[in-house]
Amino acid sequence: MVLDLLLIGLAVTLFPLPIMAFVLVVSAPRGVRKGLAFILAWLACLVAVMAVVLLLTGGQPPPPRSPPSIAALVATLVIGVGLVVYSEHRRRRSRRGATAADPSAEEGAEASGTSMSSRMDDATGWSAAALAVLLQPWGMVAAAAATVVQADLSHGESFLALMGFCLLATSTLLAMELYMVFSPEQAQRALLGLRTWLERHKDQAIVVVCLLLGLWLVGRSLYQLTG
Repeated sequence: MVLDLLLIGLAVTLFPLPIMAFVLVVSAPRGVRKGLAFILAWLACLVAVMAVVLLLTGGQPPPPRSPPSIAALVATLVIGVGLVVYSEHRRRRSRRGATAADPSAEEGAEASGTSMSSRMDDATGWSAAALAVLLQPWGMVAAAAATVVQADLSHGESFLALMGFCLLATSTLLAMELYMVFSPEQAQRALLGLRTWLERHKDQAIVVVCLLLGLWLVGRSLYQLTG
């Protein structure tokens, strides 16, 4: 369970879409406060999902080969297959987009980024929090929830694994927030440069993250279902 949660947490924190949105949030006026609202909502979603699963299991993993255990493994398998399929979908869409790319499309993307940036300027902390909820990679969070079914709260390592997952899944956002707090001008230039790079490479990043995590989940669940 520990390794699975760490890998899922790593995939969540590297997923590019929330990172791109968070850069706009912290770069806006009163961005540090809005960024904090984004992070708190992000963490609240993760904690709420984990808490619901633990309430349902009572903090005790179901016996091996029991219906709840098998259901969790099947759910993990389905999520893994979904991530692999989604990565292939993004890869094909990226290839079609590269083939059909033209200067007007790039200008449209720049205009879209400028429009979103202006909307962030007028956004409130509540808007930033809602954006965090919407951009949560829920498929990966669902995979984490299916994994948490195995958590045994009578052992301290389970608590550490859950805390480690939440912190790791939020680590990129926390790092950017702290960067803005301690070095705002330098951080804003660096983060806007990061967002520009991600705009050009987000499809490749999504494909790699979803494919690797999806293959891991499929392999692990199949091994446990057939072992």
